Amino acid sequence: MDLITLTDQHGNKIGSAEKIAAHHNGGQLHLAFSIFIFNKKNELLLQKRAACKYHFANLWSNTCCGHPIPGEEIIAAAQRRLVEEFGFSTKLQQRFTLMYEAYDEKTELTEKEFLHILIGNSNKQPSPDPTEIGDWRLATLNNIKAELDTTPENYTPWFRLIIKRLLTSEQMA
Repeated sequence: MDLITLTDQHGNKIGSAEKIAAHHNGGQLHLAFSIFIFNKKNELLLQKRAACKYHFANLWSNTCCGHPIPGEEIIAAAQRRLVEEFGFSTKLQQRFTLMYEAYDEKTELTEKEFLHILIGNSNKQPSPDPTEIGDWRLATLNNIKAELDTTPENYTPWFRLIIKRLLTSEQMA
């Protein structure tokens, strides 16, 4: 059983729940992280979520996402997931947090997260886990913005929110 950490609206830990159960019936607010890895050309490493993902499958998103298990620190959890999903590690820095909710009509699951946004840099060759990542690519923020303007439905809801905030506040630096 995969457990995740439940939080209040301020990010304070208030308990735990089984991961899939926490996404049913409107979802329970829980801790999560989203990682954005840039290379030396300032291109973002994107992943297309694998077809077998439990929600928001086959959509493009940021480099890596995940949930810390109860008692695990955000950065440690993010490092673990980056290695599990893409086969490399790099230093990560937290930029900001946000709270959001997104409903997946296909699976009827709700993502309700207190989300930590983490940024890192790497030029390492990814070695993606095909059970997590269906495809990957590098793209500039300008290219991503153009794609989001024309085909936002190809991207995860949280990615669209984060990119909008990053582009408007220049949080990438």
